[in-house]
Amino acid sequence: MRYPSIRSLALRVAASILLVPSIAEASYQHFAYANPSLPIVDEQGIYSIEVYPRQHKLIVKKHGQVLKTFSVAVGDPSTPTPVGEYRIIYKGENWGPSFGPRWLGLNVPWGVYGIHGTNKPHSIGQHLSHGCIRMYNKDVTELYGVVPLGTKVSIHGHVLGHPSHDPRNLAEGDVGGDVQLIQSRLKNAGYFQGSCDGKFRSSTTSALKEFQRDHHLPPNGIVTKKVYFALGLLE
Repeated sequence: MRYPSIRSLALRVAASILLVPSIAEASYQHFAYANPSLPIVDEQGIYSIEVYPRQHKLIVKKHGQVLKTFSVAVGDPSTPTPVGEYRIIYKGENWGPSFGPRWLGLNVPWGVYGIHGTNKPHSIGQHLSHGCIRMYNKDVTELYGVVPLGTKVSIHGHVLGHPSHDPRNLAEGDVGGDVQLIQSRLKNAGYFQGSCDGKFRSSTTSALKEFQRDHHLPPNGIVTKKVYFALGLLE
């Protein structure tokens, strides 16, 4: 069996401290502490954005003070908006009617996600997107004119989903923040050597199978509830 190094243990403790719970998402009693979704973004810049999916709210802050609050649409349960801390790395105009007049792209490692307008204004205030954050066209135009490239975007919630449901089983081919969290845990434990990019590839499968063998679990390369328990992500 492999044992984590002192450095890995320190990183795990530090990561658990860095996880900032959302006020709206605070009561997750059956989830243990979890490493934050990567990439971790340091505090810098005049502006920052906070998104609360369950409240369908996007809050713009200037020097840490609330500047304006917008209503938004977020991902439905099958295509959730990715929880974590990101940056705006691209700003574009007129990508097409579905995206409204403005697009602000985020550096989510496992897919293309952004904040954009919509030709379906009735969706605002609901869980109806494919993971992106939709705004009224006038609102996203206003936001586009205010926040610069590099702006930090914090999307609140728990990486493993809603507390009333068990986290999903994961296998090769899956993507998402939960995959990234599994990779991070396996890496801290000395099993995974790749990039924690939220993409479940063969390297993740191999690391997971080794972990399963060492913990007397079926080495099938599938993240089940027992694996979540073994990794300390459920209690």
